[in-house]
Amino acid sequence: MAYKGKAKLRNTLLATGVVLAGMQAVWSSCFVYPRWSKDYSPVQTGRDLIAGSLSADQMLFALAGFRELIAGILWVRADSFFESGNYDAILPIIRLVTFLDPHQIDVYATGIWHIGYNFTDEEQRSDRRYLPAALALGAEGAHQNPTTYELYYETGWLWYHKIDDNYEKAVYWMAQADSKKDIMSSPARRNLLGRIYERNGEVEKALDHWYTLYDIAAAEYDKDTEHRNFELHQNKDTIEQNLDTMLVRMSQRGFFAAKEHRSLEGYDINPPFDVGFGMKVSVPSERVLRIQGNWNVLPVGTRIRCILRDKNFPNAIPGGALWDADLDVNFNPQRDKTYMMDQLFVRNQRFDKTIDMSRDPTMYPFISDDYVLEFYYNPRSAPQHIQDKFGWNGEGMTDSTAEDIRTDIRANTRCMFYSVELKKDQILLRNQYRTQQPVIKSKGFRETEEDYNQSKDRAQIPSLRGN
Repeated sequence: MAYKGKAKLRNTLLATGVVLAGMQAVWSSCFVYPRWSKDYSPVQTGRDLIAGSLSADQMLFALAGFRELIAGILWVRADSFFESGNYDAILPIIRLVTFLDPHQIDVYATGIWHIGYNFTDEEQRSDRRYLPAALALGAEGAHQNPTTYELYYETGWLWYHKIDDNYEKAVYWMAQADSKKDIMSSPARRNLLGRIYERNGEVEKALDHWYTLYDIAAAEYDKDTEHRNFELHQNKDTIEQNLDTMLVRMSQRGFFAAKEHRSLEGYDINPPFDVGFGMKVSVPSERVLRIQGNWNVLPVGTRIRCILRDKNFPNAIPGGALWDADLDVNFNPQRDKTYMMDQLFVRNQRFDKTIDMSRDPTMYPFISDDYVLEFYYNPRSAPQHIQDKFGWNGEGMTDSTAEDIRTDIRANTRCMFYSVELKKDQILLRNQYRTQQPVIKSKGFRETEEDYNQSKDRAQIPSLRGN
C-alpha cells in the first residue's frame, strides 16, 4: 500500500509539473512573446528574429520557462559574430538576451559599448545616430539591476567619454553609480566622478569628492598596519596627488580670488587669450569636405569639434544633440538623416582635414536639402594644460571676432561656436556646382602661403624663455 501511495504521489507531481509547464508555455506564447514582439524586438528584424536566433528546441525551452539557460546559449553564440566583425547580427541577440534574462549585466554593458562605439564608417567615425539606443539600453539595464553600480557607471561613461558634452547627465549617472555599495570594490572608478564634477563646472563638489575619497583611502591604508598592500598605498598616493594638483589649479586659475571678489590680475586666466578662430570649407569632390582654419593656441592638444548634420536633425542643439530625448531601445536609427561628427586636430596653430563621406552612403545618405556645418569648442572638455589658461568655464578665452565666443550655447560657459549652412547641391556638386567648387570662409580665416599639408608633421614647440 505504501508503494502504491508513493507511486500515486509521484504521478500526481509529474502531472502537476506538466500542467504548470504547459501553463507557462501558454502564458509565454500568448502574453510574453507578443509583448516582446511589440515593445522589444528590433524593427529591422521583426518576427524573423526568433526563427533566426532560436532553434525549435530552444524555442520550446524558452517558452517552457528556461529563459536564463537560453539567454546564456545565445550570448555564447554572439562571440562568433564579434570575432567575424558581423556587428549587425549581434543587435538582435543583445535584445533577445536582455529580454529573456534582464539580469545579464555583462550583456547590457557590452551592448552599450557595442552600439555606442562599434558602428563606424571607414574613417572610424562612429554613427552617432545609434547613441539614443545605447543610452536607452543603459537606462533599462540600470532600472532592471538597481543594486549594482555597473550599468549606471557604463551609462555615465558614455556621456563623459563618447558624447563628451551635456556633463550634467554624466554627473547624474556617475553619482548614482557612486551611491552603490559594490563600487567600493573598485575604488579607482570612484575617482572619475571628481573629473566629471569639474567638467560640469562644479569645482567645489569635485574638491569635496576628492577629500571624501582621500579620507576613505587613508583609513583603508591605516588598517593595513604592515603597509604591504601596494594597491592601497598607490590608491592613497594617487588621490592625494590629484587633490594637491586641484588645489594648486584652483589657486592659479583665480578660483579663490573670484569667490572672494578680488581682482584676477596676475592669475593664469588673465588677460583672456585670443583664440583667433577662422575656417574655410571647400568641396573638392562629391561628399568630400576639406576644412582648413586657424586657431592661435600653440600647444599640441587642441581639438575642435566639427559637425555636419541635417538642418532639421531631431533634438539637435548647437554643437551636439539631446541624445536621451527618446528612451526607447530602438536599434533602427533614422536612415534618412545625416549626422557626421569629427575632431579637427590643431598643430602649429592651424588645422587642415579632408573628411570623406562618400564611402558609406547608408551612414551619410544626404537626403535633405539643407545642412548645417558647426564648429564647437567647449573649454570644459579641454586638456588640463590648456584649461590652465582658459579656465574651467572659458573665463580666459576670447576672440577678436566676438561673434565666435558664445555664452548661450552651454550654461555658465564661454564656448567657441560658429556655424554655416550648406545645400545638398553644394555637397553633392550638382547643378551650378558641377563646374564651380563651393568655398565658404569665415571672417576670421587667414590665408597662408605655406602648404600646410607639407609642414603639419613639424610641431613648433614654444620656448620657455620666449623672445
